Order: sequence, then C-alpha cells, then structure tokens
Amino acid sequence: MAAVIRLGFVCRRGFKSLLHHSTLLARPAVVPHKCQEQLYLPTAKIHASQALHGSGSNTASLHWTAERTLSVLLLAMGPVAYFNPGPVMDYSLAAALTLHGHWGLGEVLTDYVHGDTKVKLAKAGLFLLSTITFSGLCYFNYNDVGICKAIALLWSK
Repeated sequence: MAAVIRLGFVCRRGFKSLLHHSTLLARPAVVPHKCQEQLYLPTAKIHASQALHGSGSNTASLHWTAERTLSVLLLAMGPVAYFNPGPVMDYSLAAALTLHGHWGLGEVLTDYVHGDTKVKLAKAGLFLLSTITFSGLCYFNYNDVGICKAIALLWSK
C-alpha cells in the first residue's frame, strides 16, 4: 500500500522531489477517501485494551519488560537448578513458574473475556488458581523432595 502511495508521489512531483522530501519517512501511510480532501488513517479503528496494564503507557512497557526478564530468568534457572539443587532454588522456581503462568493466563483473559462481571470473575478465578498453585508448590517443596530433585527423579527412571 505504501509503495502505491509513494509511486503516485513520484509520478506527480518527479523523482528529484522524492529524494529531497524530508517527511517522506516520518509520515504514516494515509489513503485519500474517494476524491475527498479528508484523509483516512488505516489504523484508526485498532483498539488496544488497557484493562490489565493500567492507564499509562509506561506501566504497560514496564510490565512487558518484566515478563521478558522473567522468561529469560526461567531459561537460566534450568541449568542452575540441575547443577545446584536446594531449597532456595526450589522456592525460586515455585515463585517464578507461578508468576509466569499468572501473567500468561492474565493475557489470555484480557484477550478473550469481555464484560465487566465476566472480567472480574475471571480475574478472581485466576488469582485463586495462582494462589493454589504457589501454595501447592511450596507444600511440595517443604514436605517432599522439592521441584529440582523431583525433576531429576523423573529423568533418572
């Protein structure tokens, strides 16, 4: 689409004008709506939900950064847990896995659950599920062999 618009620009004003036009790369692609002077932006109807991230764009950016940091941290925790199993690693894995699952399912709920009452019920259910998951993993770490040794036992058989 942008190529068609730029081709029309070249045909009307010439190739030299195209090279010297300073706003060529800074402007969004706009399409004239049928011979009218009013311009239509193709992205005007895109809606971004801010139900999960609050009202500021900085909050959403920090949340995105925290999600990616936790994902990379989980990748690093695998080898560390294998070579250095222990209670600190078990509880760290319990917290990181629960938070990773909570954020992931929260994004699914944001995308697919609509309506005020349904959203509130879904968020309450997710919070309950995450609480039970974390409690269960901590109970398993305290009363059994722990996450690291349980995975090592699975691999040994």
